[in-house]
Amino acid sequence: MPNLSPPVTTVKQAMQYRQEILQALPAKTDFCPLMTLYLTETTTTAEIRTAATSKYVSAVKLYPAGATTNSASGVARLSSITPILEAMQKHDLPLLVHGEATGQDIDIFDREKVFIDNTLTRLVKDFPALRIVLEHATTRDAVQFVLDADATIAATITPQHLMFNRNVYLAGGIKPHYYCLPVIKREIHRQTLLNAATSGNPKFFLGTDSAPHLKHFKETSCGCAGCYSAASALEFYTEVFDQAGALDKLEGFSSFHGADFYHLPRNTTRVTLRKQAWKIPDSYPVDSAALIPLNAGTTINWKIQPADN
Repeated sequence: MPNLSPPVTTVKQAMQYRQEILQALPAKTDFCPLMTLYLTETTTTAEIRTAATSKYVSAVKLYPAGATTNSASGVARLSSITPILEAMQKHDLPLLVHGEATGQDIDIFDREKVFIDNTLTRLVKDFPALRIVLEHATTRDAVQFVLDADATIAATITPQHLMFNRNVYLAGGIKPHYYCLPVIKREIHRQTLLNAATSGNPKFFLGTDSAPHLKHFKETSCGCAGCYSAASALEFYTEVFDQAGALDKLEGFSSFHGADFYHLPRNTTRVTLRKQAWKIPDSYPVDSAALIPLNAGTTINWKIQPADN
């Protein structure tokens, strides 16, 4: 994701960021980072053309200004980016959307629905050939919108929105490591997301939205939004699908649907998960600080096996 500080707004910056990722990887890894540009009101159509021809830039991300972490440079007026969206549609470059309205008068639990009703519906109508991913969908409204739309519209779903309703961070005291944006919502929404994810419908696929905010940035009077799930995400999804009796749908959701939507080749390598209880670490050290993972200190019943197993 490109919402760094400063944001990744050009192909040149994306390639520099990609190189930093590659340098941080262990030796003998075949991990291939695919990059995303941060859409701003000053993005140019020339940059979109360059991105569309890049081997490693796969999409452009729309953050409504003020919607989430490091979104101050996001889009405040949709009309200001019409030429950019036209260029993306022309060059078949997908648009990834953080789907929340940001007006101060809008209830935080309604922001996704309001964005869908007032903005996303218009986007889809005005740019019918533009591939759009409603990222980290959180409501039954989002699921229904995607189901009703053409094949150019898809959605990702995070592990936390599949596993929890809003009691997880509000009942019995505020728990900042479960706070993310869009916020986790009522049980009726979780159930709808679960049904969508485990349905086998190719419009829904894995998207962790993992956010590695350090402990002291989360546990403060105005904590950062985001859950760190990357270290155990596939195990989380596997447990959810197992509990739903839908393990046969996990491979499509996690490995096939997203690649197909992005017009990317499916991976040919495999990972193996075994039903095996283990404890998620209480924290991960990061220099002199700590990173608290989602569900820290709890037991999970699936585990990725080493490649030689």
